[in-house]
Amino acid sequence: MLKVIIKKLENLGEFLVLLKDVCVYSVKPPFRFPQLIGEIELLGINSVFIILLSGGAIGMIFALQMVTILQPFQAEIGVGAAVAVALSRELAPVVTALMLIAKNGSAMAAELGTMRVTEQIDALESMSVNPVHYLVVPKVCASVMVFPILTLLANIVGALGAFVIAVQLFSIDSASYTDYMFNFLSPRDVIIGLIKAVVMGIIVSTICCFYGLRADQGAKGVGDSATRAVVASSVTILVADYILTTIMLPFIYL
Repeated sequence: MLKVIIKKLENLGEFLVLLKDVCVYSVKPPFRFPQLIGEIELLGINSVFIILLSGGAIGMIFALQMVTILQPFQAEIGVGAAVAVALSRELAPVVTALMLIAKNGSAMAAELGTMRVTEQIDALESMSVNPVHYLVVPKVCASVMVFPILTLLANIVGALGAFVIAVQLFSIDSASYTDYMFNFLSPRDVIIGLIKAVVMGIIVSTICCFYGLRADQGAKGVGDSATRAVVASSVTILVADYILTTIMLPFIYL
């Protein structure tokens, strides 16, 4: 048991060292913009469809549930406000992060893991190219830029999906629906969700790269590292979401 605890603490220390290196090399030249653009395309543009699908589905499902709850109280007009606030503060950043972990986080870990077991990373080091600077920093920077944008997209699509369900399926007055939603939703709610998205982008990219860089034992090790990266990053963002909500909750009511 003691050996397991020591091993976990060692892993945490190695992760913190990686996080420190990422922070240092993010502002240290050379700045590799071609790699950054490629990562933005991979993480952002290629993920738009899955975010549209998941965001729209979450908004429609949540609206459907809220209408059935509020109907006995004749308060269906509040469906849009409830969906918009829940999406902005919690659902959109968490769902976006989970979708990107499934689609891109495992790919990050597998890519770096393959490079590790095939000694490509060792080749970079032999050429005096820091692998964190060359491979990890573009992924982290791209995640920091892409996660908030996709979260905002999930907000918009989810709100539109809820609008369709409420107005078309349950015949709620569209003008009253949208007016109440925009009066209730504040820019502060959206900003809180975007801050969470930035933090989750850093968490997902660094954890997935960390496990990828530590892959071993050939193809099996690459698969194991990708699995551990997905599980660890998924659990961590849920814990981080709770912590961030606790920290930022007082600012909502200022």
